[in-house]
Order: sequence, then structure tokens, then C-alpha cells
Amino acid sequence: MRTRNWPVLPLLAASVVLTAAAPAPDARVTLMNAMAEELQRNQQQLKLQNHEPPYFMSYQLKEAEQYGIVARYGAIFLDDTYRERKLYVDVRVGSYEFDNSGPEEYEFFGGGKGSSYISNKDAPIDDSPMALRTSLWLVTDEKYKAALSQFLKKKGDNVYAVENPKQAPSFSKEKPVQYVQPPVAFPFDHDRWVRVAREVSERFKAHPEIFDSEVRVTADKVKRLFVSTEGSRIITEETMYGLHVTAVTRADDGQLLDNSRNYYAPTEAGLPDDKTLSESTTKIINELLALRKAPAIDPYTGPAILAPEAAGVLFHEAVGHRLEGDRQDGEGEGKTFRGQVGKQVLPTFISIVDDPTVRALRNEPLNGFYEYDEEGVKGQKVVLVEKGVLRSYLLSRRPVEGFLQSNGHGRSQGTRKPVARMANLIVDSTKQVDDVELKKQLIAEAKRQGKPYGLIIRDITGGNTNTSSYGYQAFKGVPRMVYRVDVKTGQETLVRGVEIVGTPLSSVNRIMSTGRKQGVFNGYCGAESGNVPVSTVAPAVLLQEIELQRAEEGKDRPPILMSPATSTTASGEVK
Repeated sequence: MRTRNWPVLPLLAASVVLTAAAPAPDARVTLMNAMAEELQRNQQQLKLQNHEPPYFMSYQLKEAEQYGIVARYGAIFLDDTYRERKLYVDVRVGSYEFDNSGPEEYEFFGGGKGSSYISNKDAPIDDSPMALRTSLWLVTDEKYKAALSQFLKKKGDNVYAVENPKQAPSFSKEKPVQYVQPPVAFPFDHDRWVRVAREVSERFKAHPEIFDSEVRVTADKVKRLFVSTEGSRIITEETMYGLHVTAVTRADDGQLLDNSRNYYAPTEAGLPDDKTLSESTTKIINELLALRKAPAIDPYTGPAILAPEAAGVLFHEAVGHRLEGDRQDGEGEGKTFRGQVGKQVLPTFISIVDDPTVRALRNEPLNGFYEYDEEGVKGQKVVLVEKGVLRSYLLSRRPVEGFLQSNGHGRSQGTRKPVARMANLIVDSTKQVDDVELKKQLIAEAKRQGKPYGLIIRDITGGNTNTSSYGYQAFKGVPRMVYRVDVKTGQETLVRGVEIVGTPLSSVNRIMSTGRKQGVFNGYCGAESGNVPVSTVAPAVLLQEIELQRAEEGKDRPPILMSPATSTTASGEVK
């Protein structure tokens, strides 16, 4: 007879977060204790006759609060608040070495018999322990049946598969963690942001060429309660404030042009003040008006300087995604860096780490900071590339050959299944020169190649990449402010109409030198597990060769009539 020795699951006493002056129990701990009680009940009793019980379970409750204000044309279009609680339940059948997990788990309800009823994954926004336990009970039952079905299917499929002696385990075993973060303040000066949104959006009405614009102010707080059968008990809280100003116009040839400024901060006080925002809005307007007049250039192959933010996007898309551990074993993945540990993959003067423990760089907050990942593992600094040599991968609790433990990079949006993702990707270089010298090197390389000009890409909107084995291993970046540098005079001319394309290994290995100053690109990265906040820190880089293809031209007409708000307003440069 097979027996199991289940670990004792302690309930976390509310007293751990209380002070003498605060006798009331922490409602978060009360809810977490309810989660632990239901987990313990299922752990001890959940078993279908003649089948295996779960060997691992975890419960996660995520509470999301959000404020959102949107203004256009000097008026408020959205003024909203939102609050919800969602559940994520992970139930695993088998063992750490071999369980039900794998690509097929996503297809459970799409193939096979499955269940005729899918349970609701909401949690009560009332602090009701019994309502929470009831929701967890129903979801756990559903997840156990699905896991058991997939485990049996996976065992059956293995009858036909060739045995792989190097096959990594299905799931990593981690030490339990008990951590209760103090509550995080979540202020939101509603009246101020309504005023700011109106005033900033009003600025664009004086420029009829800019036919649409938007000012968006957001504040998000995520509270997370996590318990597992390994004994982990974690409560964390994170806040993120955002301010986004976007505007669009068209060039005379019909090409759609956009410009924006995006600000992120973990505190409301970290958002820009009125003066900074006014100056940024002026730059957005002037840059868009300049882009309208800028000449469109033909596709280009040659040397280019990528400013720090643009270089950050290059490393994020071309390197970072390909070092995510879940991409090393998936059947549909390109596995660019699989088997390359200990080998040189980048120039010897380039090193890359990913460090979710860094809150800020030179007083600029980094989006990718967090305490614990979605699988209850402490976020850890990982040396990915050291002097050009590949050292490790970003790891969730899905092991990779040679790397059997998580390094705290299992991340997801909301209640999606976590996978290995970037956090704060930090690029360093030992081959640094100042900006003047970097431009001299650009001109010298362009002359050597017989090019009439080189390029400087000073701003970029973002990018995307294909890492799958289906299609080409390639990435794309969308530059915004591109300057053509004349090799004879050094004069810089703003141009438009191209986007960066390339293959990852060839592109990053053409880096000739870098700038001295690191810049920060904050944003959100979308992948299989949803949108997660990330940062890339990188210096400017000089590429020996970059390829730019023609951007989508969009030969649409601008609006036929002038805006009613600007039809009687003279336009001109912002002063």
C-alpha cells in the first residue's frame, strides 16, 4: 500500500503583524489563514478512488484596485475606479520528477471530454473566510480532476516517446517561505489628476495637425496572498502609478506618426510635477511637428548608434526573451541559447544580469522590482552573461537541464499560469566611450563601409520578437526619433518611415562599443503569461550593421474638415 507523509501546514497567527497599539487582527492574515485551512483540508482528503492524490497544491488570491482618468480635447472621457479579487489554484498530480504539467495542460478543455461546468475564479471582495474557502473548494475540485486527466494522458504519451536520460524534473522543490509585508499606502489625489489631465490634453487643441491625443493617469495596487502545501505563507503588496501622454498626426504623404511620454512610479509622489509635464508635452508637440516635415528614408543597412532606451529594447527582444528558462525545452521553441552555457554568445565586453531586487537606478524607479514571484520564490539576481559568456537562464519552478531550482522569475499577469520572465534586465560594458567619441566612431565606420551617412536612433516605442521554431528567429523594433548623420559634415537630420529588423545573434554580436551612461526603459512586457512590469537598463551601443525596413506607410487622408475646436485657431511652433 502506498502511503504519504504530508507536511504539517501551520496557520500564520495574526499577531505577527500586530502592534500593541493595533489590537484588531490583520484582515489579510485572517483570509490567508482561511486559505491555509482549505488547503490543508484538500491536502488531507482530496483523492479520487483508485487514483493518486495531489502531491503539490498552492492557492493564490490577488486583489486588484485601480483608479483611471482619461482626458482628450481638454475634457474628461473616463473617471473610474475598480476593485476585484481573483483566484489561481495550482494542483499537481504525480511527483516533482514527473507530473501532469506540460503544453497539453492548456488544451484540457479544448480536447477530450473535460467538464461540462467551469468554476468561477472570482474571490469575494467581502472579507468572508467561509465564502473564500467555498470558492477555493470548487476550483480545487476542478483543477484536481483536470490534473489527474492530464497526468494519465501524459503517461500514455510517454509510451511512444524515446527516453531522455537528461530530462529535467517537472517541478522544482523549494524551501517554504513565511513573509508578511506591511500594508502599502495607496493615495490618489483625484482632483489634482483630473485637473492635470484636462490641462495637458487642452494643449493639443492649438495644433490642428495633431488630430488626436490622450492623457491617461492610472494607479494600480495589487495585494497577493499565497499559500502552498510546502508550507509557504506570503502576503505582498505592490503599487504602480502611471502617466501617459500620447498624440498622433499624419505626414503629407499619409504616414501615421505618433509620439508619447510614459512615466511610471511606485508612489504617487514619483510622477512628474506640473512643470516637468508641461515641458514634456511641449517636446511631444514639437517632435511631432518636426516628424511631419521630416523626409522618409529608404530601407537601410549600415552602422547605427542606438541610444540607451533603444539599446534596451534591442537587448530585451534579441537576448532577454531567449534566456527565459521555459523557452529552453518547449517543443515549439527555437531554443536559441540551449546548450550554450559556458560558451561565448556576446562580445567579451558585454555582461547582462537580471535583478528584481533593484528598486531604482540613480533615483529612477525600475518597473521590474518585486519581493517574491508568483510561485512563492524570492526574486533573485541572476548573472545571465558574464564577459560575453552565457552563465545561466531566467528560471521559474519549471527546471531546465543543469538548473534544477527556481531563481524567482516565475511571473504572470493576474491569475495566468506563471512562466519564466524578465524583471530588471541590466546590461553593462567594459568598452565605454563618451557620446562625442561614439559619434566619431559611427562616422568612421560609415566611411569605411562606403556609406553616405550613419544613423542615430534616439527614441523607440518598443518592439517584439519571435522565439518559436515556427517561422524565423527575428526581432523588430519601432524607432521614433531617427537621425541621419552625414559622414562629411556630421550634421544630423531627422528622418522617418523605417523600423528595425534583424536576427538576434547576428545583431548583438555586431556591437562595436558602448556609451558610458546607462539609461532606463520602463514598460510592460507581453508574453504567454500576460503583461508584466519590466525594466531594461543599458548604455548606448554602436552597431557595425543594422537593418531598417520600410515601415507601414498608411496612405490614408487626414480628417477632411478641421477640428471644431481648432478651426479658428492659428497653429505654430510651441514656444
